[in-house]
Amino acid sequence: MTVPVITVDGPGGAGKGTLSYSLARELGWHMLDSGALYRVTALAALRSATEISDELAVARIARSLKLSFIPAAEGLTQVLLDGEDISAAIRTESCGAAASKVAAMGEVRAALLERQRQMAIAPGLVADGRDMGTVVFPAAPLKIFLTASAEARAERRYLQLMEKGESVTLARLLETIEERDSRDRNRVESPLVPADDALVIDSTGISASAVLDTVLREARNRQLIS
Repeated sequence: MTVPVITVDGPGGAGKGTLSYSLARELGWHMLDSGALYRVTALAALRSATEISDELAVARIARSLKLSFIPAAEGLTQVLLDGEDISAAIRTESCGAAASKVAAMGEVRAALLERQRQMAIAPGLVADGRDMGTVVFPAAPLKIFLTASAEARAERRYLQLMEKGESVTLARLLETIEERDSRDRNRVESPLVPADDALVIDSTGISASAVLDTVLREARNRQLIS
């Protein structure tokens, strides 16, 4: 039996994580946070003093990760590396910037590809990332591409970081997001683009619950859920 997969792609800060978690919880499906895989790889490379630009060395790290995901508080997943909780460490801006560079490497993406596909187990999978619908699960019956303006995404991230007590400026966050968008869209390996058959949703000015309702309605229309 083919395991149903819903892919959720798009740029950082568009609300992919919130949508994916809500979908997985609503449907009782598993969830893949592919971005976390690249963040963990980047963190492991940084901790081992590996040059982020050394593609083969970073790929070796990606293949050897002893990683597990554990459902935690609402909307969150606990990430363990070698048994250590690194959930907070991989969500820093510096780790995110390193992860974006790592994610552009073909050898690293190849190392993590099969690990991601193996997560498609019954009753279903919600896959959150940037190339879930184009590369990892190209045959998925429902593909979502969730986007939002760079300004809206910067404001959301600013509020999140301020709540955590981190010192940031909105201008710098906007600059970082625009740089990351450009890198993701123009990279040779798996550029950030909607799949040809993806449903594109612009979440600028739209509530998370409204986005969820739209996707659930589409899933029902395609008879993925009752």
